[in-house]
Amino acid sequence: MIIGDLLAGASIAPRVCAVSKRQVLSMVAEIAGRAFDLKAPRVLDALLEREAVEATGVGHGVAIPRAHVAGLSRMRAVFLRLEAPVDFDAVDEEPVDLVFALLAPPGAGCEYLLALAKVSRCLRQARLREQLRLAQGGDAIHALLSQETLASAA
Repeated sequence: MIIGDLLAGASIAPRVCAVSKRQVLSMVAEIAGRAFDLKAPRVLDALLEREAVEATGVGHGVAIPRAHVAGLSRMRAVFLRLEAPVDFDAVDEEPVDLVFALLAPPGAGCEYLLALAKVSRCLRQARLREQLRLAQGGDAIHALLSQETLASAA
């Protein structure tokens, strides 16, 4: 699996203004709704329900919110780069400015866990995080995620 394959051009937002975790998740839901023909309120509810179980701020300014969403036929993702970091209840208590939301169809088991592990492993790389923060636009972000995934899978 290549992380870049989970993203569509319309599911990458390189300059997002948000002031709270809920607003970030709402933006993820809106973008997913448009990019993947989903109902944004349903996506937001699924993300909030998952976030209530356990915060998805994984540290180093990264959050990986995730949810199972009805209406998806395969794994999809939304990537946001926030203009200003937002408190995401991260494990290191640092605010988040990179958000990779993973959306799975109901019943996705192993594939979902493998995708989550791959995204997490990829975003642990300090060099990649810095490149994502400096990337000029959605195409550059998509290329970085696709390239890093291939390199980290080897």
